[in-house]
Amino acid sequence: MKHVNQMFLALILGLLVLNGNSVLQADPAKQAPKSEKPVDPPAKKAEPDGPPSIPAQFMLIESPVGEVTYGRVTNAALALQNEAAQAGETGYLVLKITPGSSPFHQVQGLAKFLASSKLSSLKTIAWVPETVIGNNVVLALACDEIVMHPDAELGDIGYGKALDRDEQQFVLSIVEKRHNPKLSRALALGMMDPQQAVLKVKIQQGEGKNKQVESRVVTPEELKRLRDNQAVITDVETIKEVGSLGVFSGSKARAVDVLVQQLAHSRGDLSEFYGIPREKLRDDPTVGEAPQVMLIKVDGMISPILETFIERQINRAVNSGANMLVFEIDSGGGYLLSGMNLANRIADLESSKVRTVAYIPERAMSSAAIIALGCDEIFLKPNGQIGDAGVMHENKNGQFEFVPEKILSPIRVTIRDLAEKKGRPPAVCEAMMDKDLEVFEVTNSKTGQLWFMSDTEIHESNGEWIKGPMIPESKKGNLLTVNGVRAHELKLAEPPVRDMDELKQRLGIAAGVNLKAVGRTWVDTLVFYLNTGAVTFLLFFMGALFIYLELYTLTGMFGIMSAVCFGLFFWSKFLGGTAGYLEIVLFVIGMICILMEIFVIPGFGIFGVSGGLLIVSSIILASQTFGDFNTLRPGSDFTNMTNTVGTMSASLVTVIVLALILNRFLPESRLMSSIILAPPGDNQRPGGHEIRLDPELLGNFDSVRRHGLELKVGMQGVTTSVLRPAGRVEIEGVWIDVISEGPYIQVGVPVEIAQIQGNEIVVREVSPDEETT
Repeated sequence: MKHVNQMFLALILGLLVLNGNSVLQADPAKQAPKSEKPVDPPAKKAEPDGPPSIPAQFMLIESPVGEVTYGRVTNAALALQNEAAQAGETGYLVLKITPGSSPFHQVQGLAKFLASSKLSSLKTIAWVPETVIGNNVVLALACDEIVMHPDAELGDIGYGKALDRDEQQFVLSIVEKRHNPKLSRALALGMMDPQQAVLKVKIQQGEGKNKQVESRVVTPEELKRLRDNQAVITDVETIKEVGSLGVFSGSKARAVDVLVQQLAHSRGDLSEFYGIPREKLRDDPTVGEAPQVMLIKVDGMISPILETFIERQINRAVNSGANMLVFEIDSGGGYLLSGMNLANRIADLESSKVRTVAYIPERAMSSAAIIALGCDEIFLKPNGQIGDAGVMHENKNGQFEFVPEKILSPIRVTIRDLAEKKGRPPAVCEAMMDKDLEVFEVTNSKTGQLWFMSDTEIHESNGEWIKGPMIPESKKGNLLTVNGVRAHELKLAEPPVRDMDELKQRLGIAAGVNLKAVGRTWVDTLVFYLNTGAVTFLLFFMGALFIYLELYTLTGMFGIMSAVCFGLFFWSKFLGGTAGYLEIVLFVIGMICILMEIFVIPGFGIFGVSGGLLIVSSIILASQTFGDFNTLRPGSDFTNMTNTVGTMSASLVTVIVLALILNRFLPESRLMSSIILAPPGDNQRPGGHEIRLDPELLGNFDSVRRHGLELKVGMQGVTTSVLRPAGRVEIEGVWIDVISEGPYIQVGVPVEIAQIQGNEIVVREVSPDEETT
């Protein structure tokens, strides 16, 4: 049997060898038969779809805590519990506790739920970035861990008074479950009762090599019992005295190793401590439901017109109920002021419970990068780029150069505020616009957290941060520009995404949801066209031409058409973001001054000049913004002003030339003949062109003849209507149409005939000494 087995084994080995030789000896040039399909190469191991998904949820606990908050938190927590249990991982429920007053019974219900066994797969974390006192503190005590800002304070549950016994018993029952190892019964009593002292003692256990020292937080009564039980007390420290409020700052609690697990300045620190993706640490307004998301595209040059267009899209989306806005940015930049305005507008949406996301498939440079910094989260494709937000202007020689520090400083403050609000390294964001700012990788000496800071920030930390290597992108003379992978490493952005589908997956948007950009309305399209140079010239030209025609015809129709032209101009500039109410008011005042000069006050004086200057100023102010610097747009504010004045001057010159032509042919045109009534004459007779006055216009002299009155210079009468300057005068019982020689003359004033020119009678006011008796 043994030999048979050996022979069988040898046979198998021989077959394997022969098979291997046949493979090795095969002619590599020999092609497979056409009927055989080529063998596919071995499939590569599938790469993971982005970073692993950690079950986590960030929620804001607003005050007062009520049934809505309770339902919102419990529903989200239970959904997260199920997700974590199915994944077999520990989930993280981060609750941001905010200041405010809440009824104890409402807080009691939510705290009881947080400390229950229903959340066995979750670690509950209370995040306290600012001082919280009162009943809301109980919610923090019910969590597994507490993370505080160093300067924030927590405690004084009874607002300077001791809680009722029943309320104290409930809080102690929460503490005794020992979810938070940094929390003790004595510490909770001190936070609930100002008259309760709190001590920290060290107890020695064992002797010699087995000696151990244990720290406990106790009340004076508990310390007495320890001593009665012969415990070896090596040290006693008072952390709260009798009569003082039981309030502990983050730094103090950390120093005595009570209450808090970690100190954190921002949500970014929380992300580092617990390894939670940054996008998970955003307050999700949808609370696990399908988000109402809208897509807004930001492409092309960032200009005031685009700024107002994006703002209108934001308002439409928010008013329609959207609670998540995705900004797809693909721009090389443009006006810095417009970019900063949009960034601040987007950043402020957090207060409206709207989550904002920047998606950068290709590039977001200059002011477009600043817009992205205003969003809660930034997602780039691996090769997408963000940065290069240097601020430049044109010098006297016509060359572009970086602006001086005096101009850069206020912009730097805005960028730093945006970075701090959204939990990004301010130094990295500033390095996008400051070519001389060097940024270093730093490590927290206490927690080991990795961050990025400038030399100034490291020095101001007083040794808290250990300086590491400089990041190469911030080398002097360079404006920081990074791709999607590096942006994530520098904590500017989330882990990169391959496409829009992966972005939707990361944001929790259903795959079937089609993200379609908010479209332009007819108003937006009209505003874009009206702001083009050719249309602006046409509006100026038509507005001025209609004014000329109105003065020629005095029909009112052309005046209305002129008002429409200038109204369209200011309306488009108003919606385009370059004009406001000031420009419109200046234009209206200027027109009033010119009309007063023409129709009310004779001559060409102060009203005419002032009106013209006001109109020109209003048009220039409405056509551009001032005090703006950008990296891409050639020219300066002065150049734009020159272009505006040039367009306006060209339109006026065109109108003047056209007016000279119209003045020659307009009187004979059929259109004007139908609009203007020509005086009757002998035009009906062939060759008869003599102009004759309508007999009705000779009413003065017909009336005089009927009454046998002969008008002469020096005759006196009394005004029967106000002369402004035309009106009526009664002379010897006869009413005569006259014209004042100069200023207005009121009713009942004695006048005399100064001169008679054809059918026109000119009178002047008579002084009392000149009146005839």
